Amino acid sequence: MHIKRKNWLVLLIAALGLGFAILNVLAYNHAHAMMFFSEGGSRTSKPEELTGWRKARVLMAGVNVPRPESGLKPADLDPDCRRISVRTPDGVTLGTWYADRGKDTPLVILFHGYGAEKSSLLQTARTFIQLGTSVMIVDFRGSGESSETYTTIGFREADDVAAVMRHSRNALHHSRIILYGQSMGAVAILRAVSRNGIKPDAVIVEAVFDSMLSTVRHRFESMGVPSFPSAELLVFWGGFQTGFNAFKHNPVIYAKSLECPALFMHGTDDPRARIQEGHRVFAAVPGTKQFKEFNSAGHESYSTRFPAEWKATVVAFLKTNEPITAKNIVLQDWKVR
Repeated sequence: MHIKRKNWLVLLIAALGLGFAILNVLAYNHAHAMMFFSEGGSRTSKPEELTGWRKARVLMAGVNVPRPESGLKPADLDPDCRRISVRTPDGVTLGTWYADRGKDTPLVILFHGYGAEKSSLLQTARTFIQLGTSVMIVDFRGSGESSETYTTIGFREADDVAAVMRHSRNALHHSRIILYGQSMGAVAILRAVSRNGIKPDAVIVEAVFDSMLSTVRHRFESMGVPSFPSAELLVFWGGFQTGFNAFKHNPVIYAKSLECPALFMHGTDDPRARIQEGHRVFAAVPGTKQFKEFNSAGHESYSTRFPAEWKATVVAFLKTNEPITAKNIVLQDWKVR
């Protein structure tokens, strides 16, 4: 009996070890699929949109995220818009579109979210132009007109933010610079302020998550499966493959360095970045700040779904923080329609 029990224990340990090894292989493959864009194919649907058998397939085979591309041109943003290429210190080439409304206007630089590229910000950028600002929309590394084929969910993208910010200060000479970011773009802005030492005149961030681990956990939860330990393994392998400690990718810590006026906007029903996470990041900001909730909004563009409410919020923020506005901005003439 003692020998039988010992054999069963050995078999159990072997089975657990094999299961853990298989789980690591799956997590490694999932992490690679999320961090390195594919060359083509259809993008995997959002987790909450997947049916039962498709969820199982994704859990086993991983997601497919093609490299974000667009056939649009600068004129689709503005007739006078032009391309500007920016080089980062680590040799990445960033593609940007720049619409200049005069050096005495503030420049709003817009940064997109995960799995997107700069054309996803067209509507928001057009709205800023209507409010009298100059704008620049940026492709992060791995997307659109930029080089590379990978993402780090805001970690190394902070270097992209810093490079574009410094280029704009040195070469474009606008009265003020405001940074705007959605989701990953918001996180990259906060990290660039904290780790790269940039000093924007104001920031506007939407749908910010509070840690890399949290946002990965939510993807598993959206599929109706337990997040532990799969999320932890995916975060570990994702960071390992791209060369950083993803467990320390923490916007709450980054936000402690933000001293300029900040507008946070968040959807109450966001399944990717929960609203309580947005509040945690917001609470860490020591400077002047404002938090705006959009009822029933998910992980989406608020300027597209709630154009009047979004505009009114942005205008109020700019008016309240008068030093960041230029003398010819049309904020005082704008009315909610």
